[in-house]
Amino acid sequence: QVQLVESGGGLVQAGGSLRLSCAASGRTFSTYNMGWFRQAPGKEREFVAVINWNGGNADYTDSVKGRFTISRDGAKNTVYLQMNSLKPADTAVYYCAAGGWGPSESEYNYWGQGTQVTVSS
Repeated sequence: QVQLVESGGGLVQAGGSLRLSCAASGRTFSTYNMGWFRQAPGKEREFVAVINWNGGNADYTDSVKGRFTISRDGAKNTVYLQMNSLKPADTAVYYCAAGGWGPSESEYNYWGQGTQVTVSS
């Protein structure tokens, strides 16, 4: 079992930065791929980024490439999403997830509760 607790969401102006954290509990955390998804009001949840079990590989959706960076710290059982050059279109509830790879949310076995990110103009 993996339990995920997210933090770091908030309100930021366009062009600003925000760092999301997802703290995981469970002895098998380091064996899971970890992903970030987001969902804006009235829209489907979409894939943002994923990182593999040892942090050596990562993928991003095109809209965040060059602006967002996913990373993980195995010693702290935490995965991060550093978000730079934020745009109003990035406004969404952000979720961390464990156990999958890529854009298919059905592949992920565990989900956090979500944290709100709001980017103002």
